[in-house]
Amino acid sequence: MKNIFEKEVSNQVIARIDKLTTSSQPHWGKMSVSQMLAHCNVTYEMVYTDKHPKPNAFMKFMLKLFVKNAVVSTKPYSKNGKTAPQFIIVEEKDFELEKTRLINYINQTQELGAKHFEGKESHSFGALTSQEWNNSFYKHLDHHLTQFGV
Repeated sequence: MKNIFEKEVSNQVIARIDKLTTSSQPHWGKMSVSQMLAHCNVTYEMVYTDKHPKPNAFMKFMLKLFVKNAVVSTKPYSKNGKTAPQFIIVEEKDFELEKTRLINYINQTQELGAKHFEGKESHSFGALTSQEWNNSFYKHLDHHLTQFGV
């Protein structure tokens, strides 16, 4: 798994994002390109904002038990997999705004670095290692950029 905390890797991901256009079409799935960018932003909103309510203790336990490994492992996501409700984007979004937001989040995360994320509390899974954070960030971005052919 590539390390999103390395500047070179972040720049590679951003270069892939820069290849997207408003007319980019998915190879699978139903999201438009602007919805996909907004969907990817949700991960970072959960880290950097209070926009999404945290799950209660029971739900957090269930997420840790049944979902965490799929998110933080190196195993790639399958096509057309289940999506958590807060990640479902139904309304059309502003492509340029979502693209800029995502690039800014990627840069912010890279600048903070792995050390900042070591043991950092996840919105849904409790404390994660920096490697688990890396896996969740990079794997999700790679999955959706591949979905759109970049």
